[in-house]
Amino acid sequence: MKLYEIIIRPLSAFGTTLKGDTIFGHFCWQAAYKPSLIEGGLENALAQYSERPFAVFSSAWPRIEREKTAYVLKRPDLPLSWLFPMHMEDREERYKSVKLHKKQKWMLIESSLELDLGKARFMNDRALADEMISMTAKENQSLLAGGDQMDFCTFFLQPHNTINRLTGTTGKGDFAPYTMEGYYYLPEAELALFVLVDEAMTSIDCIKEGLDMIGRFGFGRDASIGMGRFEVVDTNELPMPESAGANAFYTLAPCVPEQYDRGYFTPFIRYGKHGDRLANGGNPFKEPVIMADEGAVFFPANPGAFGKPYFGRAVTNVSKTQPEAVVQGYAPYIPIKVEH
Repeated sequence: MKLYEIIIRPLSAFGTTLKGDTIFGHFCWQAAYKPSLIEGGLENALAQYSERPFAVFSSAWPRIEREKTAYVLKRPDLPLSWLFPMHMEDREERYKSVKLHKKQKWMLIESSLELDLGKARFMNDRALADEMISMTAKENQSLLAGGDQMDFCTFFLQPHNTINRLTGTTGKGDFAPYTMEGYYYLPEAELALFVLVDEAMTSIDCIKEGLDMIGRFGFGRDASIGMGRFEVVDTNELPMPESAGANAFYTLAPCVPEQYDRGYFTPFIRYGKHGDRLANGGNPFKEPVIMADEGAVFFPANPGAFGKPYFGRAVTNVSKTQPEAVVQGYAPYIPIKVEH
C-alpha cells in the first residue's frame, strides 16, 4: 500500500465529525454508484476487506503551511506524567501543572510524520487558533484575531423542526422543535486526510474523485440543508513513517484493536446509521461498535506488526438491512517510541 495526503478545505459547517470510519462509509456509497472507482466493484472489495483493505482513511487533521508543512494531531491518550515533567515537590504547583497540561490537547508534528514525544510541541485550543489565524489572508486576520472565544473549531446549535401537515405548524411530541449540535472551522482552514491505498484495487485519483463528489453534495448529517461541504485542494504521496526503534502505534483514526500487549485509549461508541437511500428505510441503524478513538497508543503483542501500515480489523455483521456492510475498524498509524 501507498500513503497519501489529501488536503481538503471546508466550505460550510458540519453536522458529523470527519472521522476515518465515517469517511470510509461515504466513499463506499460513491463507489456503489460509480463502480469504476474500485477495480472489480465495491461488493468484491468489501468481501475481502477483512483480509485486504482497498483503502484505509484517517480522520481529518488541521494542516499548517509555513516554511515547512506541519500537522496538528490529538495529544496521545497516555498518562500526563509520561508526556510532561511533574517533579515539583509542592503539591499546589503540581496541581497547577496538571491543570495547564490537560488543556494542551493538540500537538504539532512535521510533514515527515515522525513523532518524538520528548520533543513534540503541545498546544491548547487558543494556541491552535492563533496558528491558523496567522495563515489566513491579511484582510481577514483583523476580523478573527480579536475574539477571546475564537477557536479553531466552534460549536453551535442547529434548530430543527417537523411540520404537522394537519395543523400546518409544529406541536408536541414528534412535532416539537429541537436542536442538534454542529460545528464550523476558521475561514480558510485546511485539513489533511491520510489515506492508505492498495493501488491494485483503486488509485489516489479514484479516491480524490470520490471525495470530490462527497464534498460537492455534503458530508454527514444535515447535508440536505447545506452542511458538510468541502473542496479537495490537492493530493500528495508521502513516505511511510519510519518504524525503526518504535515500540508502539499512535492511531490516526478510530479503530477496533486487534491483539496488543498494552493500550491507552478513549473508548468511542459508533452508533452507525445507513446513509443515502437506506437512511430513510425501515431500519436505518447499524449495530453499535465499540472503538478506540483516534490518538490511541497501542503496544503490539507481536513486533512483526510494524510490517503492516495499518492497525485494527474490519467489523462485519453490523446490519440486518445490508448484511454485506463493513465498518472500517482499521486506522493508519505513526510508529512511536514510548519510554516509561
